Amino acid sequence: MASSRKSQSKLKSQKRIAVALSGGLDSVVLLDTVCKAQTTYKDPPTEIWAFHIHHGLQKPADDWLIFCEKLAKKYKIGFDFRLLHLAQDTDQGNVEARARAGRYEALAELCVEYGIGDLLLAHHQNDQAETVLLQLLRGAGVAGLSGMPHERELTHDQSRITLWRPLLNQSRAELEVYAKANKLKWIEDPSNQKTQFRRNAIRKQIIPRLEKIQPAAVANLARSANLMSEAQALLDRLAKEDGKSILLKDGVAIKPLLILAQSDLRAANNVVRYWLKTHQLGMPSQERLQAWWLDLQNTRQDAQLEWLHDGVSLRVWRGHLQAITKTSGRWIFQAIPSKSQRLGLAAAWVKNAQENGRVEFRMRSGSEKIQIKPNSPRKTLKNLFQESDIPPWQRQAPLLYIEGDLIAVAGIGPSHPHLVNSGARVWPEWQESALPLQNPVK
Repeated sequence: MASSRKSQSKLKSQKRIAVALSGGLDSVVLLDTVCKAQTTYKDPPTEIWAFHIHHGLQKPADDWLIFCEKLAKKYKIGFDFRLLHLAQDTDQGNVEARARAGRYEALAELCVEYGIGDLLLAHHQNDQAETVLLQLLRGAGVAGLSGMPHERELTHDQSRITLWRPLLNQSRAELEVYAKANKLKWIEDPSNQKTQFRRNAIRKQIIPRLEKIQPAAVANLARSANLMSEAQALLDRLAKEDGKSILLKDGVAIKPLLILAQSDLRAANNVVRYWLKTHQLGMPSQERLQAWWLDLQNTRQDAQLEWLHDGVSLRVWRGHLQAITKTSGRWIFQAIPSKSQRLGLAAAWVKNAQENGRVEFRMRSGSEKIQIKPNSPRKTLKNLFQESDIPPWQRQAPLLYIEGDLIAVAGIGPSHPHLVNSGARVWPEWQESALPLQNPVK
């Protein structure tokens, strides 16, 4: 994902919102209504930004970017974009899914960069109807048939962004009437005509036939999604009630979950699905869920289990199920206040080592030892991890080496013999950042 240029470099202190602008009919209508609504609010004003995602999958993509930038300039609002690097794939559905996931990630990244907490999306009633049909074809349950929510939270880089779909009750026909009445211009994506995409096939071939049978088909499908959403809210409430002794801060307690499954498997399934939902993970198929239950029932309580699901690792350890994301990070050196009595590494020594390239980040090889307490022997990392009750999957910890010596272990601490109690000092700290999840977005 490439960086972008900014049409406004200085951010203001007032509230900001963003509109995802593709240049198509729906997003152009959304932008127009938002900008016109802004003129009715005088105090305090809202700063509007338009964010465009350049997929680079089609030749006209550069023209679409220019169109969106000119449109933002016309409305006198902020504009920025991101370029997605997506390799072509013979599996068109795979390209479509990766483009969708990348688009949401890029939009969230832009929101975080500009301090924006509200992102408006232009999905409309026809999009909702298409989503319900797609989910039906996949054999989805209540959650899938709820379609796209009017609003939901998206977490990115520890920031929370609310996604809004203000046009979800409006049909595409109504948007066209508005656009023509207000003499709006938009661009047509030629890929929307390709029926090898399942959504396009539903839009071009299935829905027109349904509307001949039932003129209100689109509205009725959207209404069903709303009813399913209400049902899902009740299921979530039931999951919280059934999961009082199961859903814990550090994961899912396996023993009470299995007890619930023995008496009411449907309730236990609902608790598991709710837990996955709280982690923004996709719902498992019925077959996968059944396989998980077999694993849990046939495995000792003290055994370790691992399932890969929706880009994360679901792991059972010491009677708890946890969702583990891949992480990256770096070693940083926090300055210790001069008046503090806290031990630390000599700042001058660390700085000199950094300038001469003698600070290294390594992973475990299996034979490392370190002394982390005074008047105590050096111990293997294996023993230290066991003493600290650190789960096995966290034991491949990043190691900090300075001038060839092991100085610190993430999750364990620094080497005590290398610490000093006077002069300028720093504390080594592993700063971890979770890699973004590729969640399915409706």
